[in-house]
Amino acid sequence: MDLKELITFQTILRQGTFSKAAESLHYAQSTITNQIQRLEKELGISLFYRGWEAELTPAGKIFAEEVDDLINHWKFVTEQAKAIQKEEVGTINIGIIDSITNIVPSILARFSKEKPKIVCNFVVGNTNSLAAALEKNEIDFAICAEIAGQFPYTFESLYEEKLAFIVSNIHPFANKSRMYSLEELCDYPIVTGGKNCIYQLKLEKELLTISKKPFCYTISQLSIIPQFIISIDGAIGVIVSSMPIPDNCKKLDVEINNSDIKIGIMRNLRYDNMTSSKQLLLNYLKESLSRVK
Repeated sequence: MDLKELITFQTILRQGTFSKAAESLHYAQSTITNQIQRLEKELGISLFYRGWEAELTPAGKIFAEEVDDLINHWKFVTEQAKAIQKEEVGTINIGIIDSITNIVPSILARFSKEKPKIVCNFVVGNTNSLAAALEKNEIDFAICAEIAGQFPYTFESLYEEKLAFIVSNIHPFANKSRMYSLEELCDYPIVTGGKNCIYQLKLEKELLTISKKPFCYTISQLSIIPQFIISIDGAIGVIVSSMPIPDNCKKLDVEINNSDIKIGIMRNLRYDNMTSSKQLLLNYLKESLSRVK
């Protein structure tokens, strides 16, 4: 049974004759006749008495009572199938901060097994740049830090990051197991995030509480800060506690107040369209990030 055949039958009922139905549907009358004959063959019944008038048989009258519902149901099922199909193909754009890039490969491998035809684009940036991308609808959601004045954004906190201070193994502080003050760190060059980085802003706020001011190098990609402190004599790097560091670097114990930074899911209410595929990917991200300490 074909939807076109049902619509042809419905149109004949509404127009009263085969010829008027053909005119309404912009078909040749022979096409209308052939469609009805195919429909009758598929149903195994005669719908019309043969003649100039479109007179229904008893079986045709019963079928006529149901044809509208059949067409509506057919259209509904077709639209549902298309919607499901759209979930199986397409693109998801995800913004992430640099500190969680190490978890992406395993998540993507897992997601691709479930949704092999969906392309995932990961955009790495700081919180401010990801918020700007959300505002332009360039990404579907972001994993980043919480920002002030969130509207039209929603934020779901997943875990808390802390500032971490690292040095190379040949730094004067590397072999001393004790707590350092921020003032002591200021005697050495500090490598930290870019000027719009939430971690950099948090550090600047802490530095306002002391009289000394360090000489700072800034870089937007936190993951390469360890390479900088190895190359720059005496440098101290500022990263986040969850970030892995190479064997030739060491974390310092530094006395710092209120270093916690909330990390979570940020979405834009204006463009929010959380499909099941996006939700699945988001669930995988949340599951992995729940293990971050």
